Amino acid sequence: MTRHRIATAAALLALAPAALAAGCGSDDDDGGSATTSGGGGATSASTTATDVSGSVSVIGIWTGDEQRSFQAVIDKFNETYPEVDVRYTSAGDNLPTVVGTAVEGGNPPDIATIAQPGLIREFQRQGALRSIDYARDTVSANYAPDFVELGTIDGRLFSFVYKGANKSTVWFNVEAFRNAGVEDPDDWDEFLTNARTIGASGIPAYSIAGADGWTLTDLFENIYLRQAGPEKYDQLSEHRIPWTDPSVRAALRTMSQVFSDRQNILGGTAGALQTEFPASVEAVFQNPARAAQVIEGDFVPGVVAETTRLRAGEGFNVYGFPEIGDSEDYVVGGGDSIATFRDTPAVRAFVEFLASTEGAATWAERGGFSSPNRTVGEDVYPDEITADIATAIAEARTFRFDMSDLAPAAFGGTPSQGEWKILQDFLADPSDINGTADKLEAAAARAYR
Repeated sequence: MTRHRIATAAALLALAPAALAAGCGSDDDDGGSATTSGGGGATSASTTATDVSGSVSVIGIWTGDEQRSFQAVIDKFNETYPEVDVRYTSAGDNLPTVVGTAVEGGNPPDIATIAQPGLIREFQRQGALRSIDYARDTVSANYAPDFVELGTIDGRLFSFVYKGANKSTVWFNVEAFRNAGVEDPDDWDEFLTNARTIGASGIPAYSIAGADGWTLTDLFENIYLRQAGPEKYDQLSEHRIPWTDPSVRAALRTMSQVFSDRQNILGGTAGALQTEFPASVEAVFQNPARAAQVIEGDFVPGVVAETTRLRAGEGFNVYGFPEIGDSEDYVVGGGDSIATFRDTPAVRAFVEFLASTEGAATWAERGGFSSPNRTVGEDVYPDEITADIATAIAEARTFRFDMSDLAPAAFGGTPSQGEWKILQDFLADPSDINGTADKLEAAAARAYR
C-alpha cells in the first residue's frame, strides 16, 4: 500500500552492504565541494546564486502520476537553475531498504523522500544525514512550528515534510447519506448516532480495512489525540508512558464503540478482517454503495481514481474526523519528508526550492497533493475538497505525525505483529480492552528496548 509506506524500517536497518543501482550519488561537477562531516556538521556549500550547476540524485517513493507531477516540479526548478541536472529514481515501497542499503554501501542519493521520521532519526544517529539549517528561515516562514519541530534533531533542521497526508478525514457516499437523512456530524456522539441511522436505512455505516492493520492504528491515533491531547500523544509515541496508561484504555473503549457495532460493519467483523484497504474504498465509492463511509486519509480518492464514476462533491465527499469531548482542531497525518545525504550548492538550491511556495504550488495545482506549506493558497488546488483538506494540514492548530510511523517498526509498522496485529485482534474482540492494552504494552516494551 503505497500511501502508508508499508515498507518499513524493520528490514531497513538490517542492512546488507550493497551498492545502489543507477540514480544515486553526485557527479564530480556539482558546482561546489560537498561537506564530509557526519551528522550535519559544518558545511562549506552555498547556494545563493542562480548560476549553480551540477547534479542532484533523488530517490523517492512516487510512481505513476505522482512521479510525473514531481518531474513537473523539477522542470519548474530548472527554469531558474537550468544548469542543475535533477535525476529522480523511484524505489516504490522498497525505499527504506533501497536507501538503507545505499547508505551502508557508501553510495547514498543526494536526497531521499522518507515517510518515517523514526528512520530519518536513525540515519542522523548513524551520521549519514546532512543538516539543512541553511533552509531553516524558509521552512520556518512557510511551515507551522509543529512541522519545524518534527524535522529538528538536537536543535538542527534535518528534514521537512514536502508532501503531506491528512489522515483526520472520513469519506462518504453522498447518496447513502442523503437516503439516510444524515449530514456531516459535529462531534463523536453525532457520528455514532448517524451510523445507527445509516444502518437502519439498509446499508452498513462502516467500511473497515481490517486486513491492513495500519488503518486501525490510524483510527486509534485520531481518537487518542482528541481524548488524551497532544502532550500525552507525544509521551505515548516515545513510550514515555506505558500502553496500559488509563488514557490508552479510554481510547480503546471509544474505538470499541465502532468495532462493537458489528451489524453496521460491511461484512461484519469477519468480513472486515479479510478486507484490504483498496476494497474498503471501492465499497463506498460506487452507486449503489455497499457501505456509507470509510475512515482514512486524503489519499482515499486516488485509490479508485481510474475506476469510480463518482464525482467529487456530488458522488462522494469528505468531513473532518469528529471532535471528541472538547477536543480542538487536531490533525493526524503522515507525509514524505525531504532529507539530504550530501551537501552541495546544487542540493541546497533544490532543497530551498522545494521548501518555497513555488516548489509546493507547482505540484498542488496538478492535484493529488496536500502541502503543509502555509503559503500555498487554496485557489491553487484543482478542487474545493483537495483545498479544504490541504488547508486543514497547513493551518491546523495542532498537527501530530502518524504515531505508528514514529514507533520502532517492530511495534508500529510490521504486518502480523505488534500494534497492527493486536488491533486486528481487538477488532475481532472489542470487549477485551484491558487485555489489549496489556498486549500493546508488552509489544512496545520489546520494540523500544
